[in-house]
Formats: sequence, structure tokens, C-alpha cells
Amino acid sequence: MLLISRRNLLALLGITAVSRAAVVTPLMQPAELAARLGHHPPPIFHVGFEALYHGAHIPGSIFAGPGSKPAILLAAVSKLPKKSEIVLYCGCCPWEHCPNIQPAAKALADH
Repeated sequence: MLLISRRNLLALLGITAVSRAAVVTPLMQPAELAARLGHHPPPIFHVGFEALYHGAHIPGSIFAGPGSKPAILLAAVSKLPKKSEIVLYCGCCPWEHCPNIQPAAKALADH
């Protein structure tokens, strides 16, 4: 998962985050995200493969296409205020091998 302020992207679930200036931030685990969500959780976008999303996903999350093809994600994020926080997650494999999170984070940083 990746909690993102469109200015500062924070890392979750072993995912490295980047700011719009591509600054890497510390990793965050799911329990830390859960503690930070509170009553007004940010939008949560699944940037993994569609079959994974349909198999099981975080309740309330939105399928945003695989991160390696970020058009759906960028369209969805462009509707949000620039200071809003969002969560990105994939869940396909360990962070080091994930083909989706890093391209999705990069696309947002470049956006």
C-alpha cells in the first residue's frame, strides 16, 4: 500500500514512497496505516492486476488498473485536490519484485 499526498508520497507495506520531486521516504507497515486512517480514510487505489482485485481487495478500494499502465489511476487522481492523500497498493508479490507499485508511484510523481 502507498499512502500518498499528491505532494508527498509515503510508503506502506514495504513500498518506497516518492514525493513529486521523487524523494524516497521511510517504509510503513499495514498496522501503521490502519492506525492513521481514522474515520475519514483517504481514497484507496488497487494498482495491481484485475484478477487479484476481483479475488480479494481492501474494502472500499478502487481498481485503478495495473500500475505499469497508469492511465486509469492518473484519471482518478486528477479529480482529487492536490493536497489529498491516497493509498496505493498491489499485493501481487514482494515489494522488490512488484511490477506495479513503482511505476504507479513514478507516474503520480511525474503527474
